[in-house]
Amino acid sequence: MDALKLLSRSTNVRRVGKDRPFAGNSVKLPSSQSTAPQPITSGSSDAPPLKRRKRDHEQTPGGLSGDAVVDFFGQGAASAAAAPAVVAHNVAEDDVDSKDSAANIKPEANAEATKSLLRRHKLKVTWLNAGKKKQLRSKASATHGKKDKQGEPVYPAPLEYFADLEGHFAISRRLCQNVREQGYVTATEVQLAALPLLIDSPERNLPREVAACSAVDDTQGIDLLTVAPTGSGKTLAFLLPLFHKIAQARRKEEKLQRRTTALILAPTKELVSQITNEARKLGANTGIQVAQVRKGMRLGHDRGTSGNDVGNESAVKVDILVAAPGTLHSILKDIDEEAAALQDVDTLVLDEADVLLDPLFREQTTGIWNRLSNPGLRVSLWSATMGSNIEELARSIIENRHKRLQTSDDAPARPAPLLRLVVGLKDSAVPNVEHKLIYAATEQGKLMGLRQLLHPTTSSREPGPHLRPPFIVFTQTIERAAALYSELLYDIPNEAGGIGRIAVLHSDLSDTARDDVMIRFRKGEIWVLITTDLLSRGVDFRGVNGVVNYDIPSSSAAYVHRVGRTGRAGREGGVAVTLYSKEDIPYMKHVANVVAVANQQKGIAVDGSSQEWLLRSLPKMTQNDKQKLKKHGVEARTSRGMAKDARGASKARISTKAGFIRRQENNRKGAVVGSQRRSQALANEDISDQGEETDFGGFD
Repeated sequence: MDALKLLSRSTNVRRVGKDRPFAGNSVKLPSSQSTAPQPITSGSSDAPPLKRRKRDHEQTPGGLSGDAVVDFFGQGAASAAAAPAVVAHNVAEDDVDSKDSAANIKPEANAEATKSLLRRHKLKVTWLNAGKKKQLRSKASATHGKKDKQGEPVYPAPLEYFADLEGHFAISRRLCQNVREQGYVTATEVQLAALPLLIDSPERNLPREVAACSAVDDTQGIDLLTVAPTGSGKTLAFLLPLFHKIAQARRKEEKLQRRTTALILAPTKELVSQITNEARKLGANTGIQVAQVRKGMRLGHDRGTSGNDVGNESAVKVDILVAAPGTLHSILKDIDEEAAALQDVDTLVLDEADVLLDPLFREQTTGIWNRLSNPGLRVSLWSATMGSNIEELARSIIENRHKRLQTSDDAPARPAPLLRLVVGLKDSAVPNVEHKLIYAATEQGKLMGLRQLLHPTTSSREPGPHLRPPFIVFTQTIERAAALYSELLYDIPNEAGGIGRIAVLHSDLSDTARDDVMIRFRKGEIWVLITTDLLSRGVDFRGVNGVVNYDIPSSSAAYVHRVGRTGRAGREGGVAVTLYSKEDIPYMKHVANVVAVANQQKGIAVDGSSQEWLLRSLPKMTQNDKQKLKKHGVEARTSRGMAKDARGASKARISTKAGFIRRQENNRKGAVVGSQRRSQALANEDISDQGEETDFGGFD
């Protein structure tokens, strides 16, 4: 007799697998899905055949046991049913030799098949600086100036499977093994096009004209602007070509010379640390060293001669440096020896490029960029959002740098091709996340709404998935993050972990405290993480079930990056909740527009729904309003806004205490501080009296 049938005869329990005898919750959450999902492939019938592994089990689509095939831009179940099953072929290295790998490589697709595949994955590649060639054409083509400014379309031969790296791109066996060990089988959309573009084989993957321009003085490569959704695998897309390029250069060297040839810039310390960890895992046992730039670090290089190493033993000598622009710029600012350590850098990567070229980091980023003196420098910029102003700024920096280098003898005669890769709909949120806009009227209403998200009731009739921990809460300022943390500190009962389940993270904390919070959140010890926009970009939390915008984001790009902390790598079930009050209504238009576009991509009609009414009723934002919001946030919540309106300041604070109680607490704190100051003053007077000599002995 089957014990499972006997014990579950009155319940709706079904067997779902040998390793999981009971089916869990029917709701599909990001934290319950596989740690390494793979996106959907082209669905072509010529997928590589299944290889039998030495281990006695089958390999499911996606490469890992139980992994689902995921569509980033998804039509959901419809597209998954329409596309044939993807067959994994991450074969063990000793199961197949190099001849078998070469035999399994598909013949190069013709131009029409390549275009069809790129369109199916919603990939668009454009040659931006092709205008130099077009100037030689007849004047009749000058009427299409707008089209020329946009650039010419390019159709690179895509990379569908990582197993093709070794045979098709001559990537080292050790590096390919590291890729397999990380669970990568099928390339994501951004990897599908970016890897062939960046790996050094342009004559096979680019049109003849682009390939001819990319070969300049024995150096091959392109400059690349990439716009891809959050969680789509951009980090691997720029790390893998870096390791391949360094490995190729080492094969040509007679003697190993340790010098920094690649520099990666990222806006925050958390993102820098994440990129460094991913790079070390990818480069394990390859001999390629990666280091994170920290305060007080000395940079060095090795020319292979002992004379250049005198007095430089303590300097860090690595192949790839990962840094925040502020930290690296302060090191390079006044020390020429440190700048000399970067003279061999031939690849610069800007992760979250729109922030690095924003006025906040622009001076530091361009200062580092201009100090890289290698004439063969290649640049790649990556982000989920990139406005036209950032693109124009990047193009102008590249062009001005090329003109400045024309005075040197070893400068290239013409600039490298500048390509732009756009994945999906540009500057849009991922559609696999449930977006909710909740009107809370006041600050107290927002606090109550957040508490209802922490303690949901079973009687809720709201459609769609509910927010479940772990999730991230974003606020406008550091002060509001600390205040919200103190309010929610005791909301989780001791039986569930108590105050240890809630944490706050912002830039005022020490590096040790920030690292501790990040580690605990990744381990699952923290359920609710309250933070600012410090964690809104690039940081990968694979198990986050939702995001709460307690304060509205400062721009549509900020909203895209915030909600991108959930639904990573195509995982479904993520929830993004935005709480807005009366003060936020004038600035809600940009958020509502992004949500409407994301729902349209998901197949949800806007016409006739509450979203249509909201879009029509919200006031339009002027350019001046957008600039003010991006620079200062909602003014009512800033110190300047509170100083203007003393009565409204109490309403803008995150607190459930009455004003009388807050005044009593402030008076008590002031009395304690005053008493401490008086005690210190009396102690100082006693010390000064003891140091003075006098004949007066006092009264008897």
